[in-house]
Amino acid sequence: MSTGKGKDVTEEDSSRSAACPPQLSRYESQKRRDWNTFCQYLKNQRPPVALPQCNSSHVLDFLRYHDQFGKTKVHMQGCAFFGQPEPPSPCTCPLKQAWGSLDALIGRLRAAFEENGGLPETNPFAGGAIRVYLREVRDSQAKARGVPYKKKKKRKSQIQVKGGGHGTSSSGIPIQ
Repeated sequence: MSTGKGKDVTEEDSSRSAACPPQLSRYESQKRRDWNTFCQYLKNQRPPVALPQCNSSHVLDFLRYHDQFGKTKVHMQGCAFFGQPEPPSPCTCPLKQAWGSLDALIGRLRAAFEENGGLPETNPFAGGAIRVYLREVRDSQAKARGVPYKKKKKRKSQIQVKGGGHGTSSSGIPIQ
């Protein structure tokens, strides 16, 4: 179909789509932004840290740096409201990153590391020190709010297979 100006409509559509990349999902946008922020953090270190030299201590330093931008009130041990789920008035305790936000951030950075050429076995976001740090943050924040963290139990749905008497888990794996 011609527009009368020398170009077909299909040519215009294809050139327009080539100029504008497809819209990224919210997760992909966050992952890209987090990755760029982390890479910039490494460049700003004195001396700058190259990505291949990055290790879990750099990741922990980044998480501690990132903490200052949090919005979750975490009561300190000496605060009168420590351990109270709903304090009656404001206090001077710091705002920090919530555990769930840090956990999601690490998940996105772990995926971005591998998508950007990193090997799973050298992924600094997947190390034991990171898991320990996240567990300590989770437990301390739960204690500060007076609400202990309880892991949600996964429900096992069992479907009886006709004639076999065996069920399957929700992931489709047979249960003996």
